[in-house]
Amino acid sequence: MKKKIMIEGMSCGHCKAHVEEALAPLAKGSVEVSLEGKYAIVDTEADKETLIAAIDEAGYDVTSIDEI
Repeated sequence: MKKKIMIEGMSCGHCKAHVEEALAPLAKGSVEVSLEGKYAIVDTEADKETLIAAIDEAGYDVTSIDEI
């Protein structure tokens, strides 16, 4: 199931790569991260708590997670 994760704190290409690396182990495919939109889209079966923990551990804040 695809999920759109709204993320605060990303400001550069390094941030984008860091978020992609944090979510990759939880994804069934690729991870799309948008700096401008402040979101990540990931196809995953992981629950919200797991996704929030991965982003938090990477040093960023999740503001919402929606299924798309």
